[in-house]
Amino acid sequence: MIASADRSRLEILLADGRRKLLGLVGAPGAGKSTVARALEQALPGRAQVVPMDGFHLAQTELRRLGRAERKGAPDTFDSAGYVALLQRLREQRPDEIVYAPEFRREIEEPVAGAIAVLPQTQLVITEGNYLLLQEGPWAGVAPLLDEAWYVEVDDALRVERLVWRHQQFGRSREEALAWVAQTDEPNARRIAATRERANRVIRIEV
Repeated sequence: MIASADRSRLEILLADGRRKLLGLVGAPGAGKSTVARALEQALPGRAQVVPMDGFHLAQTELRRLGRAERKGAPDTFDSAGYVALLQRLREQRPDEIVYAPEFRREIEEPVAGAIAVLPQTQLVITEGNYLLLQEGPWAGVAPLLDEAWYVEVDDALRVERLVWRHQQFGRSREEALAWVAQTDEPNARRIAATRERANRVIRIEV
């Protein structure tokens, strides 16, 4: 999963001993979470994953805003809150633990304070769809990252992964296919347009 070139690049990035933020960006189902966990395991005790998904708006707020059927679109996240967290992680004090939210798919809700980032953590790996978007508060993400890597996989496999994921959490196959076509794929096209802004592209071959 993690090529020697990627591992070497990380070691160079971390060589000065200071906190670094690495962003993993890609379309839904591309494998960002898998790559993030592999990188974390490759640097035991030195890395922590902080996903963007923890900043999903709650279902009640999405319903109030009339956006529940577009969950996953850029305006269904607290993007300003995410930028503020990244800023805190860049400036974390030696005596401070920074707590980040985590999205729990089993309840379809974010949970506050679920991820503890310790001050000695050298590498924070943050993964999500919109890290390179240049609209609204999202535009503040990229300047806070030391590097951004774009993760991609064969589109047919990515779509099938998404359908399976939606089925795992309660949708029928027909409902899952409709959600992917109407919500996930428009978002995927928007994300693909940011690919050229990444420092590196990781192609997952399965």
